[in-house]
Amino acid sequence: MATTALPPSAASPLVETVLEFPDNFLLIDLCGEYDRNLAAIEERLSVQILRRGNQLSILGEPDSRAAAADVLNGLYQRLEAGKTVEPADIEREMRMGPAEETAAEQMEMFQGGPIEIKTRKKLIEPRTDAQKAYVKSLYEKELAFGIGPAGTGKTYLAVAVGVNMFIRGEVERIILCRPAVEAGERLGFLPGTQEEKVDPYMQPLYDALNDFLPGKQLAKLKEEKAIEIAPLAFMRGRTLSRAFVVLDEAQNATTMQMKMFLTRLGEGSRMVVTGDRSQVDLPRGVVSGLHDAERLLSGIEKIGFNYFTSKDVVRHPLVAAIIEAYEADAS
Repeated sequence: MATTALPPSAASPLVETVLEFPDNFLLIDLCGEYDRNLAAIEERLSVQILRRGNQLSILGEPDSRAAAADVLNGLYQRLEAGKTVEPADIEREMRMGPAEETAAEQMEMFQGGPIEIKTRKKLIEPRTDAQKAYVKSLYEKELAFGIGPAGTGKTYLAVAVGVNMFIRGEVERIILCRPAVEAGERLGFLPGTQEEKVDPYMQPLYDALNDFLPGKQLAKLKEEKAIEIAPLAFMRGRTLSRAFVVLDEAQNATTMQMKMFLTRLGEGSRMVVTGDRSQVDLPRGVVSGLHDAERLLSGIEKIGFNYFTSKDVVRHPLVAAIIEAYEADAS
């Protein structure tokens, strides 16, 4: 890509910046259908973008031209890397700038600044104090636990942080798993392909990912195994390096399964364990691996334990009232 600034002319009274792109096919994808990507950038940054062959000319004020050039170059680099350009990617480039700036912004949370999680599709902001402490723990600790009732954002925030770290290049893979306890982990006895057997139990994790990544990009990352969603049993025998790994519904893991999972931690990886102690579906007499891990590991400083209550529920207000009623009955 070549960038030049041309002086004013009679036909073009404003100074223009010219970007040259060597691959015309990628340039077509960069511009978007009916140049809608260019139109979005023009409207947001108050510039005019003209296409001439394999060049894009940007007209406008110096700061606006420079910002538009950065956005276009960043999006073109995505295309060169084999990724797609979706409206959310354009918005991210215009709002966030290069990935290096994103990492610096994220560090604001440790100096009391805003706690925000930037993904390809949306900006996530923890709402309660417990959620803020949890997100801080996810970034600071290599192993973190999130324990509390449904609806408190334990899994949702963990997946959001995983996507954020993946976008920034801090991890190379995202692996999400949960015990398929409803099927007794005996998926081999069920009809259908492996994916057809697993999908019903993994759907909540798919739902979270769909909130943070464009559909086409998510499908491609799954195909490339950069994102994996699997039953806990499939983690056996693996060492997970440079990965962000989430174990959801951990209260339904046995003690042996929990030990197996935690010992998969590899170099450059982060692990998150989420669960609700009141929702154990294991057979009577079987100890929950989450309960056992909490008992054995809570004294280790390098491991973060984060707890939520009904006050942290961010679903329908009625959900919090229901949880409080059941908690009161159990006490």
